[in-house]
Amino acid sequence: MSSATPTPAGRFARRLPLTGVLRLGRPSDIWFKPALSAVVSAAPPNLTLLFLGRLDLAMYTMAGSLCALYAHNRPYAARARALAWVVLGMVGGLALALVTASLTTDPVVLVTVGALMAAVQKVLCDATRIGPPGNVILTFISSASLFAPQTLGQVPAHVALAVAAGVWSWLVGMAPGLLRPHGPERRATARALNAAAAHAATGGTGDGHARTRAAAAAAVQAAWQTLLSTGARSATRRALERLVVRAEVALAAPADTDPDLLRTWARQVRGTGPVPQAGETAEAADELLGVDAEISAPRRPWRSLLGPLAPIAVRTALGCALAGYASLALGIGRPYWALVTAASLYQANLTLTWSRGIQRVVGNLAGVLVFGAVVPLAHSSGLALVLLCLAFNFGAEALMGRNYWLGSVCVTPLALLIIEFAGHHEPGELITERAVDTLVGALVGFVAAVAVTNRRAGDRIEHALTAVDRARERVARLLTEERPAPAALESARRGLASALVDLRATVDAASGEWWQRPLPQERVVLAEQSAHRTLAAAIRRQGPHAPATSTDVTTEDLRP
Repeated sequence: MSSATPTPAGRFARRLPLTGVLRLGRPSDIWFKPALSAVVSAAPPNLTLLFLGRLDLAMYTMAGSLCALYAHNRPYAARARALAWVVLGMVGGLALALVTASLTTDPVVLVTVGALMAAVQKVLCDATRIGPPGNVILTFISSASLFAPQTLGQVPAHVALAVAAGVWSWLVGMAPGLLRPHGPERRATARALNAAAAHAATGGTGDGHARTRAAAAAAVQAAWQTLLSTGARSATRRALERLVVRAEVALAAPADTDPDLLRTWARQVRGTGPVPQAGETAEAADELLGVDAEISAPRRPWRSLLGPLAPIAVRTALGCALAGYASLALGIGRPYWALVTAASLYQANLTLTWSRGIQRVVGNLAGVLVFGAVVPLAHSSGLALVLLCLAFNFGAEALMGRNYWLGSVCVTPLALLIIEFAGHHEPGELITERAVDTLVGALVGFVAAVAVTNRRAGDRIEHALTAVDRARERVARLLTEERPAPAALESARRGLASALVDLRATVDAASGEWWQRPLPQERVVLAEQSAHRTLAAAIRRQGPHAPATSTDVTTEDLRP
């Protein structure tokens, strides 16, 4: 099996590397989209407040402006819903934090509320797969707002500012759809084709074939997640689905695939011209028919994923609370910095959590030095302060894809400059507090990640794969009968479609959790592929032109 094969259960991730943690990677192919969106969404509100002489209110408009960072990889129909939920979540968290701040100034209470909010935000973002940037932005805004001086009468106006900026962010996020309505789906399909081409170039046996096979399986799975995230089925979407099926074929039979053809299709898909029409084989037609059946099956509500995410909630609440309390014990005036640092650490496994901690510390310490260099310019005028914030906002999103620490070099001065909107502070004090809180948050947050685990995350994928296999075998057995009972065949077909939906939801949930086994992307893709073909055979058998006997159903339709 490839590298996607899980390692034995219970194996603990002992290797915590130091080398390579800070190595720069290639930027995302759409790095400029969130970077430009961040600037376009933040500039009008901030410049308006500058013109009105009320830059002290910029923290509230920034809450809405930062919503523009989300959902850039989603199709526009799904993006519209996702961005609306992000705005509602951001505004709801801000409102709760401001009301709490107006009712109490007890720092222990504020840290406790902030930790509980961080846990809820983490779980909801993982359950709904909102991200990047996930829960960290929401936690930063709500935690900072807990420590903003506030009266109950000021809350409605401040929340209204966030709502207005959030609506503007929604418009900014949706605007590119006017020019390229299928842009996200095209990009996901192109990535799948390129990854499949890289694997086909190895012939399935050459150097690096295991790595390219795992990468191709992940890209194909991501493409299906994008294409099936909304129910709209246009001709363009169907053409893209056929291309993803061809990428799957290349994954299964690399030696029989022309990688140059896949790369040519990928280049054409990325453009603005018509989607290339891949010749539809019988296998491709069967799989697309199976995809239609999966889409028609009832979806498992995201709320059903909250139970399995309970360990993540406990870990986040505990780590954030202890980090905030430790900061208070050290006499730091802004313990929410330690809280946010802890919340930002938790990644797909313990090794990545460790790496994120190192990256966070290095990036923040470098960022406070950058802040010390630019703060005199920021104090020179309100316009300079606004422009610096916009520049760091752009830089953070442009560099984050290269490595988290590099993006943090811009995020840290941005966060410190936002504090300057309410009035000038002593730079040395801010730098010292931020550096100490970063170290405290990273240390305490990592300890919490080690202490609270979620060992059942991998088991759920295994169970979901087993359920799909059993459901497929049930349908296959009925199809081998000469005259299967129509009700039994329909029940089995629906059961298989439902199992496929549950598998996809389980993979989505587990991919946001740290566990000791890599995600079995290849097995998931193969299970989905064979299940789709079996679904297609069942649909043909049930249709008006269904074969009269089992001999008309080929073994190709039923193969695992």
